Amino acid sequence: MSVKFEKETVKLTEAAQAAVGGKTKDDVLEKAGELLSKSGGPNGYLASYLKQLQSNPLRTKMLTSGTLSGLQEFLASWIAHDRSKSGHYFTSRVPKMALYGAFISAPLGHVLISILQKMFAGRKSLKAKILQILVSNLIISPIQNSVYLVSMALIAGARTWHQVKATVKAGFMPVMKVSWVVSPISLAFAQKFLPEHTWVPFFNIIGFLIGTYVNSHTKKKRLAALRRKHYGDGGSSSRSQAPTRPGDDFERRGNY
Repeated sequence: MSVKFEKETVKLTEAAQAAVGGKTKDDVLEKAGELLSKSGGPNGYLASYLKQLQSNPLRTKMLTSGTLSGLQEFLASWIAHDRSKSGHYFTSRVPKMALYGAFISAPLGHVLISILQKMFAGRKSLKAKILQILVSNLIISPIQNSVYLVSMALIAGARTWHQVKATVKAGFMPVMKVSWVVSPISLAFAQKFLPEHTWVPFFNIIGFLIGTYVNSHTKKKRLAALRRKHYGDGGSSSRSQAPTRPGDDFERRGNY
């Protein structure tokens, strides 16, 4: 009798769990389906973005790059725990990075990528694809990374040619090494699987992820150097004069 009762109880419990679980699962699938249909359908977010990219390419790229650049700086500060003097992660660099992304990075990338695509338009051979990767890595990436480092130096407080030059010299090869690893893979992936009109959002995502990593890594190294300088000397005068943020010490270090 107790065995029968236990079996019936188990059946009822399983039925109740199945009903609740099925309802929850259906709700989740329904929500996921709505999001996918909105983003990937003919009238979805992605389609609308690509339409704007075709009709107003430069404006769309400027808005996208400005937003992502500002967000990248904020996230990198949060990851590296790089706060302002008032203790906030939203520093003055966030709007400056947004302006850089909108008015420098986006127009430059628009021109360079347009030239690259025109140079290799209609060329689908393996030789053309390899040549496109080489041109991207040996010509386009160095130009973009140099402009990026100069802009970062100015945003961080560099005011002399020596400071800007020191920043570019110190950061060029590390940034290029990252580009030489990521760029061929991402470009080969785009060549193989993506139509050219989707390259811009794809490379924006890749650039955002890599830029956030490089930015946060640089901030962590800089903050660690400042801590060593702050506490390594052991003198009270050095502690009292130690900067609270990396940008505060730029004039003495000449480096971003």
